[in-house]
Amino acid sequence: MIKKTYLAALITTVLASSAMAADYRQNPFTLAYEGAITQNIAGQVNIHPVTYRLNGLTIAANVYTPAHYDPSQQYPAIVIAHPNGGVKEQVAGLYAQQLAERGYITITADAAYQGASGGEPRNVDKPANRIEDIHAMADYITQYPGVDTGRLGLLGICGGGGYALKAAQTDKRFQSVATLSMFDSGLVRRNGYMDSQLSTIQERLAQATEARAQEAAGGETIYTGDAQLTDAQIAALPYDLYRQGFEYYGKTHAHPNSTFRYTMSSLLELMRFDATSHMDLINQPLLMIAGSKADSLYMTEKAFNGATGTQNKELFLIPNATHIETYWVPEYVDQAVTKLTQFFSENL
Repeated sequence: MIKKTYLAALITTVLASSAMAADYRQNPFTLAYEGAITQNIAGQVNIHPVTYRLNGLTIAANVYTPAHYDPSQQYPAIVIAHPNGGVKEQVAGLYAQQLAERGYITITADAAYQGASGGEPRNVDKPANRIEDIHAMADYITQYPGVDTGRLGLLGICGGGGYALKAAQTDKRFQSVATLSMFDSGLVRRNGYMDSQLSTIQERLAQATEARAQEAAGGETIYTGDAQLTDAQIAALPYDLYRQGFEYYGKTHAHPNSTFRYTMSSLLELMRFDATSHMDLINQPLLMIAGSKADSLYMTEKAFNGATGTQNKELFLIPNATHIETYWVPEYVDQAVTKLTQFFSENL
């Protein structure tokens, strides 16, 4: 009896450990999330790696089609924008696949200058580019066989959520817009997370200015945000988002195309950007999802409160979830996807 109990406990531990890791090397599409597609099977959800051109660059994207997809039929579609530092094979792919399982054609693309998409220097991270990435995904998917162009939704995750809000303010092809764990990249790059860097704003702007001047003069590109931390250093970080983010992106759901690294000169654009300005321009139905324990929740709340242009809006909190846990914890993902499915079914 003791041996059986021990064996059961050991199996449970092994299963729990495997559920916390998604090895891109074991997936033919290099997908780094649990339950990812490993092969395209007729009659099931399929993944289609595609490329298209945007402002002279080649953009790499994945399109997911629903089970029993028939290009002669009409399907609602959802554009999905990935987090800062993330790529299409991580949480954006997870939600794209989950929504395809519920009948939507979905697309998620690597941002220009990032991931598998083209652009030099690598890892330029400018808001204008990220917003244009979203418009371009809409351009591509609305031409895809079977897509009903009158039923196009938008989902932005983390930093992609902030950029999704900006895209939806003016791009009315998006009939409804949702965010998950929204992150205002400009606010955080300017003030620091939870306003922790207010005293160094001018110093960091001076560094970004010098970096741009060096690039313009033909010098080496300077990068920031690429710290390699030990386990002890990660554990000592003051915020759940950063501690769990390093675990997610660096260990459990790592992908070689994913990095926190970005050009320091990008800060010139980032630090004057505000994802929550002009929120009154959003007149589409709006759903904002966040974890109730997320230390990033203040950004979602600010954007939601500013969305005065729509009466059809909802703030949905996932009990006990942190920011990063909404990316992969099955219980929280299930709640988010259930809510998204309800929202898009009612508003597309």
